[in-house]
Amino acid sequence: MAALVLLVALEIAARRYAGVPGPVTTQVREVIFAPKPGPLYGGLALTMVVLTWRERFIAAGAAIGIDLVFVLVRWAVDAEVPEGHEFGNGALWVMLGCAVIALTRRTGEERALLLKGVGLGLLLVAGRKTGDTWLLVTAKTRPDVLDPYLATADHALGNPSWAMGRLLEASGPVVTHLLDVVYAQLAVAAVAVALYQLRKVATERRFPRHHLVRTFLVIGLLGPAIYMIFPVVGPVFAYGPGASGTGGVQWSVANLWPHTPVPVHIPHPVPYDDLTPRNCMPSLHTAWATAIFVHSRKGPRLLRFAGAFWLVATLSATLGFGYHYGVDLVAGVVFALTIEAALRAYDRGWDKRGILLVAHGATVFTALLFSYRFLPLEMAEHPWVSGPLLVLAMCSVIYGYVRTTRQWEANTPKPVPAPRPEPERRPELV
Repeated sequence: MAALVLLVALEIAARRYAGVPGPVTTQVREVIFAPKPGPLYGGLALTMVVLTWRERFIAAGAAIGIDLVFVLVRWAVDAEVPEGHEFGNGALWVMLGCAVIALTRRTGEERALLLKGVGLGLLLVAGRKTGDTWLLVTAKTRPDVLDPYLATADHALGNPSWAMGRLLEASGPVVTHLLDVVYAQLAVAAVAVALYQLRKVATERRFPRHHLVRTFLVIGLLGPAIYMIFPVVGPVFAYGPGASGTGGVQWSVANLWPHTPVPVHIPHPVPYDDLTPRNCMPSLHTAWATAIFVHSRKGPRLLRFAGAFWLVATLSATLGFGYHYGVDLVAGVVFALTIEAALRAYDRGWDKRGILLVAHGATVFTALLFSYRFLPLEMAEHPWVSGPLLVLAMCSVIYGYVRTTRQWEANTPKPVPAPRPEPERRPELV
């Protein structure tokens, strides 16, 4: 119900402030029209965790077949389809078909489980649409950006975006392309970790108490609200040439990134265009990559390695491409761990450890925002004090999270396996 209310509210906001269709209309249109690139097949994969292997093969085959029909029809009528928008309708049709089957052919727990699977897949798809709408609303409703504040505060960390930008320029096209793929395909890594966590749903007939998709959705729900409070476009837009044809030098404060750090001076808000999303504070790519790293720790060695690689590569890309300041990343880590702690504490029942951890994370995150907004000049003038304090504040949340979750796990009784029945003894033949 809460997700439905949010989708309707964003639909109204998109039409009122931006004059464009919102997430509900966009999703409905994609039943027939070419879909935008997004996690449609990722959503189908999450839906299929509740199906048997036979049903999974049928669902995947049906999705691919429906997509091929759509492609042939569009080719026959000579419809113009942007590159990358060719596939995805089939996955959406199959998810909706599973919902119809659940309502008409299943009963009891089977119906509830299948509807949960469909809801999980559609929520992942709707989350992407919701994020796109949020970004558009931030650009239309926040004409001034606060980049000078973060650029000034970033001196406390040694201007890491500037340093990583120069390093990426010197590394060559291979590294740049690799980081670009990692940055763009963050949802693929999330789906891989989620599928591992949900691999036993079909046999156990229930979802685990906590999994990555929940954290991903909550991060995507709450993060854009901070964008509205602290609108920032990023170094490559505010102090560089822009990216992907958006923004550009004409809106830049100065063309400095990545070779010349921003001079230390009293910051003030600056106007920017109405197209570039104000999506820097906090860095949600960092938050999502942190969540992937945390949830991959319980997996096999390959998954743990992939989670660590994705985190390091995502941090390198966010800085090296000029999409974020270093202080964004610090806030993103604190933001992710606070949400993860809140979800785990909610599942366990709020105890003293959980309340203190969430309160500590929320306090640190709020203190970071206030310091970036009201103390950036002091941070830049005293980097050897403010820089270590920023890192120490982040590390305190990391330490608190690790310590608390380990205590939770140590106090959780392990399930006792059911005794195996003794084999029936047959009488010996004499």
